[in-house]
Amino acid sequence: MREGIGIALIALGVAFDLLGCLGLVRLPDVYCRLQAATKCVTLGTCGILLGVFAIAGLSATGFKALLCALFILLTAPVAAHALARGACRAGIPLAPGSVCDDYAAARDGQPEVPPAAAGKGTDHEVSQGA
Repeated sequence: MREGIGIALIALGVAFDLLGCLGLVRLPDVYCRLQAATKCVTLGTCGILLGVFAIAGLSATGFKALLCALFILLTAPVAAHALARGACRAGIPLAPGSVCDDYAAARDGQPEVPPAAAGKGTDHEVSQGA
C-alpha cells in the first residue's frame, strides 16, 4: 500500500515537472517562465521527494527526502522573487500581449490607481458622487 502511494506521488511529481518544463519553453517572457518554474517545478519536485519518503519510510533516505522538500519549499519562491526583481531592474520588458504592469507605477514613483477609479478624479470626488 505504502509503495503504491509513493509511486503515485512520484508519477504526479513527474507530471508537474514535465508541465513546468513545457511552460519554460512555451511561455513568452521571463516573468511568465518564472511562474512556471516556481509553481510547477516546486510542486513536482516536492511530489517526487514525498513519494520517495512514502516508499523509504522513516529511514535516513526518507529523512533526507523530507529535508530536501522543505529546503525547496523555502528557497524556490525567494529565488524566483529575486530573479523577477533583478529582471525588472535590468529593464527586461513584459511580453507584448501582457495586460498590465502593476509594478511599473510603484517603480516609477507614481501612486497606484485602481482601474475602476481611473479617469474619474480623486478618491474624494468619487466618494462624494461628484
